Amino acid sequence: MTFDSSPPATTPGADAPTWPAEFAERYRAAGYWRGETFGAFLRERATAHPDRIALIDPAPDRRTWTYRQLDERVDRLAAGFRARGITRGDRVVLQLPNIGELVEVAFALFRIGALPVYALPAHRRSEIAYFCSFTEAVAYVIPDRHAGFDHRGLATLVRGTTPTLRHVFVVGDPGEHTPLADVPCDPPAAGAEPERPQPHELAFLQLSGGTTGVPKLIPRTHDDYLYSLRGSNEICGVDADTRFLVVLPAAHNFPASSPGWLGTLYAGGTAVMCPSPEPATAFALIERERITMTGLVPPLALVWTDTAAGAEEDLSSLRLVLVGGAKYSEAAARRLRPALGCDLMQVFGMAEGLVNYTRLDDPYETVVTTQGLPISPDDEIRIVDDGDEDVPEGAFGHLLTRGPYTVRGYWRAPEHNARAFTEDGFYRTGDIVRRTPTGHLVVEGRAKDQINRGGEKIAPEEVENAVLRHPCVHDVCVVAVPDPYLGERTLAYVIPRPGAGPLEPVTIKRFVREQGLAAYKVPDRVRFVEAFPHTGVGKISKNGLRSAATGPAAARPEQH
Repeated sequence: MTFDSSPPATTPGADAPTWPAEFAERYRAAGYWRGETFGAFLRERATAHPDRIALIDPAPDRRTWTYRQLDERVDRLAAGFRARGITRGDRVVLQLPNIGELVEVAFALFRIGALPVYALPAHRRSEIAYFCSFTEAVAYVIPDRHAGFDHRGLATLVRGTTPTLRHVFVVGDPGEHTPLADVPCDPPAAGAEPERPQPHELAFLQLSGGTTGVPKLIPRTHDDYLYSLRGSNEICGVDADTRFLVVLPAAHNFPASSPGWLGTLYAGGTAVMCPSPEPATAFALIERERITMTGLVPPLALVWTDTAAGAEEDLSSLRLVLVGGAKYSEAAARRLRPALGCDLMQVFGMAEGLVNYTRLDDPYETVVTTQGLPISPDDEIRIVDDGDEDVPEGAFGHLLTRGPYTVRGYWRAPEHNARAFTEDGFYRTGDIVRRTPTGHLVVEGRAKDQINRGGEKIAPEEVENAVLRHPCVHDVCVVAVPDPYLGERTLAYVIPRPGAGPLEPVTIKRFVREQGLAAYKVPDRVRFVEAFPHTGVGKISKNGLRSAATGPAAARPEQH
């Protein structure tokens, strides 16, 4: 390991709030921050096991990178970026799908000390123009086309409105831009390398998980993020034999670090990029590449669970599926292990820091009914009421947290930081949780998702869990509908199971009532749909459902 002698407080710059000196000293003394960087750890793995396969990109033609090959390609790409004027501290918007080049570019920027700004493949002009302008990005890295969309035209538009944007690098046909394949060049001779980035400095900017407005940017340092990788690897049992399938968009925090492709590379394992999350694609890769671990969001986990029974592929290599990114209901969690034949681990976390996992040795009931324990002994948890007073042990309240990998503020957002963080540095997560006697967290939902029906508070997840137990229901999402009398009523959007036969709203209501829920928790309305709207990272967009609930279609009468 490489140990750093930098000052005790992190100093990534005035744009990003930092940990106070006493906290930085504590985290270093505890061994959480070890003075490593992303660029250095890849070099160490390449030296230790150069011929081990690091990365596989299966589409359209299977490509593999050994650790030595990946390290060499990263060196050459970093040299090419430097030759084009990209230097330490520069921001580069990175918008690539699940392909090997995403890993190459990210590590090349890490090695320079330039900051990847992780955009998602689904982002379009509004988001990309904002990211490039707000970060004063000097470069933008894209595919030529992805999912039927031509990113080159978008890049031309954004470049025309962003004065700082000097380069657009394209994987594939570049059009009027620069092919990424033309960038690599010979690295400088030994001893002539530029100054390397320091562990306490920023490594990249990540997107917040909010579903409203333009995402805030989260500043992550080498030290804090690498600790989260080590902690995740230890909890999940990631090692050199792990073969991790990257199903979700690779730029998102969950598939990157929980334990994700970065955690897998840190452990010396093999990361396999999955071009599509659909079972037809993913199941074939699990069989062919002997995948041992992957991570899914709850809607996708439901699809995999329902599809597995009729699948012809051999899924026996799959040892562990992590489900996170949103609350995974108990009823759905109980379906996964019998369907996929592997262990389940629930993950509850946020790109701002705190990550919780159920453990491999937890009782099964704990795994399916809780969202886990924090990674670190120094993850501080407070559960408070609306006045920031601690609630009684076991009661639901607002989750506040601070710790060795939870940031102290968003990038260039002082006004928002004043609202999102307490004066003593706790991050206001926006989640409503309770803590069990064992310390495991149980997530009720987001504070803004709570429904107030005439003064009676309803947690949508509780009602969703009840509806999901119906044998003819595939998935459900409960949202609030404005009501002039009660303030809010409940609307349950229900996706029936294929071939389940006709369902009626009255059937769903009766089923919920028969499970013993209070009458005010029985959905006021039920609407059957084929699919839910989703955000770019695969979460159900409750905002989209709320909008639909109040749009013109909401006025149609409910059929009984």
